[in-house]
Order: sequence, then structure tokens, then C-alpha cells
Amino acid sequence: MANKNLNAAKTAKKDEFYTQMTDIERELQHYWPHFRDKVVLCNCDDPYESNFFKYFALRFNQLGLKKLICTCFDGSPVQGNELLLQFDWDDVDEGADASERRNSDECHARKRDLLPKKIAYKVEITEVKDLNGDGALDLADVQYLLKNNKNVISLLKQHGDFRSAECIELLKQADIVVTNPPFSLFREYIGQLMQYEKSFIIMGRMSALHYSEIFPLIMQNKLWCGFNFNISAVYKAPYENTLEANRKYVISKGLNPDDNYIKVPAICWYTNLDISKRHEAIDLVCRYSPDEYPHYDNYDAIDIGKVQDIPFDFPGIMGVPDTILGQYNPDQFEIIGLGCGDLGKVIGVGKNYRGRTDLAYTKDGKQKCPYSRILIRNKHPKQL
Repeated sequence: MANKNLNAAKTAKKDEFYTQMTDIERELQHYWPHFRDKVVLCNCDDPYESNFFKYFALRFNQLGLKKLICTCFDGSPVQGNELLLQFDWDDVDEGADASERRNSDECHARKRDLLPKKIAYKVEITEVKDLNGDGALDLADVQYLLKNNKNVISLLKQHGDFRSAECIELLKQADIVVTNPPFSLFREYIGQLMQYEKSFIIMGRMSALHYSEIFPLIMQNKLWCGFNFNISAVYKAPYENTLEANRKYVISKGLNPDDNYIKVPAICWYTNLDISKRHEAIDLVCRYSPDEYPHYDNYDAIDIGKVQDIPFDFPGIMGVPDTILGQYNPDQFEIIGLGCGDLGKVIGVGKNYRGRTDLAYTKDGKQKCPYSRILIRNKHPKQL
């Protein structure tokens, strides 16, 4: 039951995980120079619910943004409170065919309620001012802007799916995309960003590193991990949190699990923006010894149990844990491939004692298949 609850996004295609502001702040503080005079798109973010929208709206002037665009899809099950606004449906721009929509039965039915609605719409902001005249720029000003500026909000006609034609047109306008995309659609989401050659900072599961559509991008230096790697994130979700250990973790973060906050482990940030961390070399202190580093039975490389145990003097290929990607410096290492599954077969990993193309070695007469190894080579091994 616990696993079913925590894996709901994967098994039931439920992807509504709302990121905490603290997680956003911890990551995005490292990218501020990239945002100046840029159009930022948050295309999986309901402004009334998303902390991504709040982050950029509150820092619009500080970051020097040119424009902020947010879109949401219809049927979103999570309802936020901070930006809960009430205004008439007629205040919202319904597009070129507004007169037809106003006369439709659907539109009349919708008018009975007030926004925010579980419908698809977009918000476009080009400036944020002290609109309420209280001398400070805060959430109240953002709320005032959304409520009173009819040019800011307009309806979407195609449900707000990031793959829809109208959302793609918004994507074309963007310089940088920042969001927490649907985990079940992560492959398609990344594929779209690559197709339109967009810069991005997004969240995803660490398991995505092994996707056949994702890992080659890492090898080609088209995508890499951000500052916060392999973290346990706390999300607000429309799923009941019934796992006691998970509930305790949420409570330790000052949140109430009864409000549908859940812990989701093994999360990392993905980006293609240059960051300082990417140029920090790993300090290597270990020396290679055949007795300490077993050679694989089915591939010409040695096994490294921990990143800090990478020898400074070994010139060949080494299999290291996935955690290398949280410290990976392309000037220091070259990624050869992934030594497991179908991607292992691609680079020539032979079948192991289990009949699979996963790396394996024999030590002290015992065969072992270590969990997931990324194959790398030191570009500048030190001479003995």
C-alpha cells in the first residue's frame, strides 16, 4: 500500500507534485546571471498553485526578467491558497472567438463559478510594480496584478498540455524553461526542449538518468545535473500520505502530512545552463592497485565502489556509481557509457553470470554484479 501511494505518479500517470519554495530557492540561486533580460517559461505551473510562478513573479525586477509566462492544464487536482483570487469570468480574455464562447452552454456553465478554475489558461507578465502602494513588492502586488490587469490572463483552447500547438508557440518565445514537469512524460518533455533548442532548469527523478533517451544527452554534454543532486524532496500532492516513515520526514520539515505533503526520494535537477559546479574538479587521492580495484569479467574496465575512491593514476576505463553525475566535470572525465541493461549492450558489455548485459566481476571466488555503473575515463591521469 505504501509503495502504491508513493509510486502513484508512475503507475497511474498522476503527476501533480507541487514543489516547495525552499527547494526552488536552493537551486535557482546559482543561476541568477542567466535570467537577466530573458523570457522565462513555466509551462507546467498553475500560477495559483505553483511556487515556480511565485518565485519569478516576486523576483521579476531583481532578476531583470524580460517576461514571465506560466501555463496550466485543465483538471489540475491541487488547489493552492496563497494566490486564491476571486473575480468574474468576464474579466478573463477568452481569445478571438470570445463571443461564440460566451454564447455557448459550456461558457454559461463556467460563468456560474469564479476563478481560479480547473481550466487551462496562461499568465504573461512583463512588469511587476508596487501596485497596491504599500511601499513593498510582495505577493499582494502579484495578486493585485493578476486580479486587476485583464491583459495578464487569457484562456488556452487546447487544455494546456505542453505538447499542444499553442503551448509550443509559447515555448518558442522562451529563453529559459523552469519547472517540475510530469514525471511520467519526462522523456517527451526533454525531447521537446531539445527539439526547440531551449535552455532549461527542471526537476526529475534520478532514475531518468538511465533512460535511453536521456543518458546519451549526458554523454554528449547536452544535459547535466544541477547543484542539488539525489535529494529527498517534499511535494504537495493529491495523494494521501499513509506511510509512517514518510509522514515523520514531512513533519521534520515543518509541514503537515495530512495536508497531502509527501516525501519523494532520489530527485535531482537537470539543466543545460553552465554552472560553476560543473567546472570543479574532484580531488583524487587514491592510487590504483589491482588488488583493490577488481576488473570486470565482461568488459575491459575496473570497478570503483565510491566516487572518492577513483584512482588518480589509472588511464583506462572505470565503472563508477551514478553519484558521479552530481560532481561530474567534463574537463576532468569523459563518459564512455552506461554499464547496464540495453545501454550496456550498446557499448559492448557482454553477458554476465546472470545472462544479462550488466557489469560483473569476480573477487575472492565470488561473482558480483554491482548496482548501476557509469563508465568513465580520466582525461588527465597523473603519472606515478
